[in-house]
Amino acid sequence: MGASQHLSNEDFFSQLSSLLESTQKKGHGSVYLTQKRCITFNTSSSSPSVTPAKIADDPLWDLHPPNPLPLIVRATDGKSHKLGPEGAKDRTKNAGKTRLSTIVQPEKMEAFFARYAEVCKAGMQSLKKRDRSKRKKDKSKKQKKKGPGAAAAADGKT
Repeated sequence: MGASQHLSNEDFFSQLSSLLESTQKKGHGSVYLTQKRCITFNTSSSSPSVTPAKIADDPLWDLHPPNPLPLIVRATDGKSHKLGPEGAKDRTKNAGKTRLSTIVQPEKMEAFFARYAEVCKAGMQSLKKRDRSKRKKDKSKKQKKKGPGAAAAADGKT
């Protein structure tokens, strides 16, 4: 993914909202969100890439850059392969995978993450709470079979 394919922050938010909405309408699926600092990002075409200078005797030399680094934020729908008629044996690359990315400059980071949190919260509103009632029933049945003292011993209480 080249630098020309990165979206503006506003375009990223609008497309992320539509990606989350389409996943909710389907009733299943995943959206993967990743972020990392962007070391090789050029702010202008004539300047060299931003790379921190290596400091002797410091194993974490790259954690202390001279200037704050921009972030790259990515979102995908996780559909990297299509399953063929044979199932997992016949996997092919999926050209329909949704990929979004944007570069966040250090001075815009606080505003970006405030909006990012709003979009993510809005996209997760209609998620169903996981049904754990079956798991709780199974656990209580096991404790009853072992007896009343076994539950306290299992919790580390004597």
